[in-house]
Amino acid sequence: MGEWKKTGCVLCAQNCGLEVRVEDGRMVKVRPDTTNPRSQGYACRKGLNVIYHQYPRERLTEPLKKVGDGFEPISWDQAIEEITAKMRGLVDAHGPRCLAYMGASAQGGHFEGTFGLSVLAGMGSKYFYSSAGQEFCGAWWVDGRVLGKQYLVAIPDEHQTEVLVGWGWNGMMSHQMPRARKVLKGFSKDPDRMLIVVDPRKSETAAIADIHLPVRPGTDALLMKAMISIILDEGWEKKDYLRQHVEGFDTIRPWFEGFDAKSALEVCRLEYGPVRRVCEIMTTKKWCIHPDLGIYMGRHSTLNSYVMAILMAACGVFGVRGGNVIPGMMAPMGRHADERDPRTWRTMATDFAPVAAGSFPPGAMPEEILSDHPERLRAVHVSACNPLRAYPDTTAYEEAVARLDLLVVNDIVMSETARLAHYILPCRTYYESWDGTFFPWTYPGIFFQLRRPVVDPPGECLEAGQIFTRLADKLGLIPDIPDALYQAAKGDRLQFGARLIAWAAEEPKAMRAMPFVLAQTLGRQWDSANLAALWGLLMTAPRAFYAHAARAGFEPGPDLGDRIFQALIDTPQGLWVGQADTDNPMAGIKTPSGKIEVCIPEMEGQLKNLDAAGEAADLKMTDEFPLILNAGRHMDTNANTLMRNPEWNKGKRACTVALNPEDAKKMGLNDGQQVRVTTEAGTEVGELQVSAQVRSGTLLVPHGFGLVIDGEKYGINVNRLTKNTHRDPLGTPVHRFVPCRVEAA
Repeated sequence: MGEWKKTGCVLCAQNCGLEVRVEDGRMVKVRPDTTNPRSQGYACRKGLNVIYHQYPRERLTEPLKKVGDGFEPISWDQAIEEITAKMRGLVDAHGPRCLAYMGASAQGGHFEGTFGLSVLAGMGSKYFYSSAGQEFCGAWWVDGRVLGKQYLVAIPDEHQTEVLVGWGWNGMMSHQMPRARKVLKGFSKDPDRMLIVVDPRKSETAAIADIHLPVRPGTDALLMKAMISIILDEGWEKKDYLRQHVEGFDTIRPWFEGFDAKSALEVCRLEYGPVRRVCEIMTTKKWCIHPDLGIYMGRHSTLNSYVMAILMAACGVFGVRGGNVIPGMMAPMGRHADERDPRTWRTMATDFAPVAAGSFPPGAMPEEILSDHPERLRAVHVSACNPLRAYPDTTAYEEAVARLDLLVVNDIVMSETARLAHYILPCRTYYESWDGTFFPWTYPGIFFQLRRPVVDPPGECLEAGQIFTRLADKLGLIPDIPDALYQAAKGDRLQFGARLIAWAAEEPKAMRAMPFVLAQTLGRQWDSANLAALWGLLMTAPRAFYAHAARAGFEPGPDLGDRIFQALIDTPQGLWVGQADTDNPMAGIKTPSGKIEVCIPEMEGQLKNLDAAGEAADLKMTDEFPLILNAGRHMDTNANTLMRNPEWNKGKRACTVALNPEDAKKMGLNDGQQVRVTTEAGTEVGELQVSAQVRSGTLLVPHGFGLVIDGEKYGINVNRLTKNTHRDPLGTPVHRFVPCRVEAA
């Protein structure tokens, strides 16, 4: 007999609620979970096909060691022994800067980050690379200055707003908001609300918008500067709000006064009237904004985020209901790392700081490995990600990885990165583990779903947290744990907690190793390092979270963390574990002044020099590369590199080179033929799709393809076309503005 089990999607950050039917120990059907309080029965095509993620080809089930040109199975003991010996030897010989950890950024599970970062810190290194550094270096650095901490992302309060602005965001395809399609269609159909989209092309979201500003690719910052100038010239700025809640606006005001907005808009290829109308709406109605990769990974990445923050401050939408608010958090998405602090590590060859909430930009890693610096990277542990397809410049990564003394990969499948590893360690999938994510996408409620195993893992697969705990144990990072604690872990959790606190007070190494201590004690009883870490997190949560929990209906008390933990165990569809203080939505701001601080001195020169003439000159394309590649199209048929079975897209045009009909006609190209795309980085060949949805002068290629499955390549590897040095000064790759050409193959 089969059984329906509650779980969640692991293919994007929304983690919509799902139910899976399990028969004979295998997932066989998927449907939306109507009882999930956040997604409320909503799920997209990706989540409904998650079985193809759970059962990929080339599944890993035992530790593997590279021997010659192939791999040989080895025992866990041998793998841990050899890996830790190599790690210790390299750190002893070259110092801790030779070691890096890349991970903690999966869409479906965040708990491995606790353990991976703890191993890294235990070895003395701070070189942590994640997808946050791939996409958000500039954005989170700006948040750190304007809001006080890099992990304070002000999300749109779409439920209380009158106008939703999507800028560089195609929410109908990329989601990135709970129940995105329902919300967007609701705005489109509601006569009392409005959807405004700023996007170079008429995307699926722009097609249903009330107003679409088809900005010229690469001119977003110029457009925003023009809009701020118009608002100030008209006297529309929110003067009372600026006096009460904003610091530094008078300092930056002269940067916009006297600006030639009309000439700027001509470069943006927009008419003055519609832009002025949007400025009027933004200063007379309650609005919130949802930016995305069109801004973050576009030309002028950091400047885009900075001018957007100024625009929001001028219109008074930061920290107000219906505007952009700082959500409550169960745990922050990273840590604050101020590059002005001399103690903050920087990369040795590229001089990058970890401005994406503690994460370094992955695009810098090839240079850090290939450098001749004596403290260059020599050992990398990759967990739950595939940099050979997910990060820029596959060619540079291949060259760099070949030079590593040690590459260890935790994964569920023989990925492109795993094929180049020295050791591959088999992981449990997110449907074979206890896990969850901390994406802060809701306000005022704080939602968490503790996903539980719905099927058993095959072979010798372990949670990544369990793998890191074994490494930590062999590296000597875990102090001796008394037998009394092991015994206490078999009984009452609160009594165990009391014994743990008493022991930790006497053991100086205990707190630094606490994730591993919990994994070795409670984790052994539960066969889950992740579950043990969650209990520890809830038992030691900051007072702010306990206040959030009280507002959500949890009775205060010394056992509050344990009661929330049990509630999550008892509620597999997830629940609201907290409620932000809606009476004081500014409470989340952590700047020294307690206000929104809009003056960033390092950005003054770039912003003041931004004008129509300079941008017009810089935007001229060359004869060699006359087109602009948007590298990373969001579609129903891609999910990063998480879907490795082509069968899930059978009968669909899943990976194409999309080109405007006029451009195709000029070049003599036809829909369906094979074309060659060439950039500074390399060349890829794929099927042409002629589409009026694409703006003239640009072409679109989706991400998440070019996967090698059973020896055959599936789709275009767009990161063969992206150069890792084509990036913003803080490290974000400029994937949305890649000069290219296309021709018949």
